[in-house]
Amino acid sequence: MRLLLLKHFSFDDESAIVRWAEAKRFPYAVMDPSGGGPFPDMAAFDLLIVMGGPMSVYEESEYPWLRPEKTFIRQAIASGKAILGICLGGQMLAELLGGRVYRNEQKEIGFHPIERTDKTHPLLDGLPNRFYSFQWHGDAFDLPAGAVRLAFSEACANQAFAFGPHILGLQFHLETTAACMEAMLKRWSDQIRPAPFIQTAEQIRAQAERIEASHRMLHRILDAFDRLNRQHQANLPLR
Repeated sequence: MRLLLLKHFSFDDESAIVRWAEAKRFPYAVMDPSGGGPFPDMAAFDLLIVMGGPMSVYEESEYPWLRPEKTFIRQAIASGKAILGICLGGQMLAELLGGRVYRNEQKEIGFHPIERTDKTHPLLDGLPNRFYSFQWHGDAFDLPAGAVRLAFSEACANQAFAFGPHILGLQFHLETTAACMEAMLKRWSDQIRPAPFIQTAEQIRAQAERIEASHRMLHRILDAFDRLNRQHQANLPLR
C-alpha cells in the first residue's frame, strides 16, 4: 500500500505514521500543499492521509493554497480512494462531503477522553469504547449526510465519522509525538488559557505517557486501512 501524507505546518511530526509504513515496507510520500507544487496523479497512491494544521478550512482568503488542496481531496473522494483525515483533514473531509465546519463553543487542548458511539465501522473497530487522545482544536463540524458518527467527547459532539467503507475523519490527534506536543506548547502558548477544556502545559506534559498508547491505536487504524486495500486489490479483475 502506497501512502501520501499532506502536512500543513513545519513542526508537525508524521513519524508515528512513517514508522508504521516502514515496518510494513510500504512506500510513502509527504507533501506540504502550501508549497504550491503539483499534486500527484491519483494512480500514485492508495491511502491519502490529510493531517492537521492551525488554519481553518474556511480561511481560504488567508490561505489560498487550501482551494487546490480541497480540489485534490475532492478528486480523491470521487476516485474512491481510501482517505484518513486528522483534525484539519477530518474537517476538510466533512466540508467536502457536504457538512459544515465552524467555530466550536469550546476549545479542546490537552489529553481528553473520547467515547465511542454504538455504531461500528471496520476502520475504527480496533479502538476501545473509551480512550484518551491529544487534542488541539477550536473548530468543529457537522456530519455530512450519509456519514456514520463513531465518537464524541464532552466538548465536541463529532470526534470521528466514517463515510462509506474507506473514508475516516478524526478530530483528535493519535499521531502526536512528544516532540510535536512540546513544540505546540511553546509556539502556541498564547492559546493555553483558563477554560473548561484547555489543560495547562503542566497537566499536558504530565500525561505524555498516553502518547505510546495513542500510537498503538493509530497503527490499528492503519492496519484496518491495509486490510481494506488488500481486499480491494483481491477483488480487482484479472488482466
